[in-house]
Amino acid sequence: MPNVVILLADQWRAQALGYAGDPNVKTPNLDRLSRESINFTHAVSGCPVCSPARAGLLTGQHPLTHGVFVNDVCLSNKATSLAQAYKGAGYDTAYIGKWHLDGHGRTAYIPPERRQGFDYWKVLECTHDYNHSPYYEGDSEQRLCWEGYDAFAQTRDAQHYIRTHDHRSPFLLVLSWGPPHNPYETAPREYGATYAPENITLRPNVPPHMAQAARRDLAGYYAHCSALDACVGDVSQTLQDAGIADDTILVFMSDHGDMLGSQGRQRKQVPWDESIRVPFLLRAPFLKGQEGKRVDVLLDMPDIMPTLLGLCGIHVPDTVEGLDFSGHLRGGPAPSDGSALMTCPHPFGEFHCGIGGREYRGVCTGRYTYVRSHAGPWLLYDNKEDEYQQKNLTNIPEYAELQAELDDRLQRKLAVRGDEFLRGEEYVQRWGYPIDETGTVPYTE
Repeated sequence: MPNVVILLADQWRAQALGYAGDPNVKTPNLDRLSRESINFTHAVSGCPVCSPARAGLLTGQHPLTHGVFVNDVCLSNKATSLAQAYKGAGYDTAYIGKWHLDGHGRTAYIPPERRQGFDYWKVLECTHDYNHSPYYEGDSEQRLCWEGYDAFAQTRDAQHYIRTHDHRSPFLLVLSWGPPHNPYETAPREYGATYAPENITLRPNVPPHMAQAARRDLAGYYAHCSALDACVGDVSQTLQDAGIADDTILVFMSDHGDMLGSQGRQRKQVPWDESIRVPFLLRAPFLKGQEGKRVDVLLDMPDIMPTLLGLCGIHVPDTVEGLDFSGHLRGGPAPSDGSALMTCPHPFGEFHCGIGGREYRGVCTGRYTYVRSHAGPWLLYDNKEDEYQQKNLTNIPEYAELQAELDDRLQRKLAVRGDEFLRGEEYVQRWGYPIDETGTVPYTE
């Protein structure tokens, strides 16, 4: 059975990669990996926020099933997790870095019973102070600190795990980095010096009044990206040096994207492509002839767990809701209808307090994006003709038939999910979550 290594970045949008055509960022190791991998060009984060996306990855469930539809709440043990499924098949399990699924305080110790089946454990719930980054190791409640830039130290630890692991047993390793999530200006100096704000080429959907701030933020964002790119190269080389690269599935992905000024917005949680779309590279050397292949299926977070289990020949737990694309990767039909559901059950944080914060449901296809709020149709884009989503086609007569078709598809998806599209407060009350004045579960320390 193959090993599985998941490299999980935080807030890295699909567009910010050399192989994806970004004219600014330098990602030579990821560009190389893309040539060796299957590139899911339309991978999405259907609920594009940290904790909901990570819960989907670890359970194969959608937000209103696993219940983590806001940040800083605790993922229950009701579902069979990714690590538990692999452990049941004889795998060792390891997790290093950011967790953000415990909900008992961002710097609190996480006991074994809330680790979802991961044994090797060097983790903190959440921090974005990347140069003074604490963590807990194993079952000790002593708070330690990563040396220097945490992504580099965490990567070194992952390399050590790979080198010293007893390869008579397969392993699942998740390496979860905090960058390139803001603060953008804290990347290592040698990478920050590579990007000058005045040289940054902006996407056309960044409005002029945000151009200066967007260039400043993007310079730092790209510096984090390049630093993580070096980490990807280190992990890939370590797999080669250990002689297990051909026996290892290597995944590079992100939990969600980052608007960075596009559409006049910041961060995530909104339904535009810069927020929704994520990179997803999967290198599986045993899938012959797949190197550099581009697939345009709309892989969502809950689909990752069953797809990886399927590639490893492991039974997919009954609690999983996502789709298994492993058969499709082996040449069979795709299990989906060619679209993915987008959800924001309860807007919170920056989106709640900023402009246009609202609950929404939407559907994205290979070509179109359609989103409805409680007020009615909100967004409709033809992404083939309007790559940067600058022309909203909702309620324009000549697109009425298309809008009705997409709305019908959305309603069918909601019916399958049992999603009543209620007000956010209804879901908060159902799950018993406390909400503070910012509209989110209180961030605690």
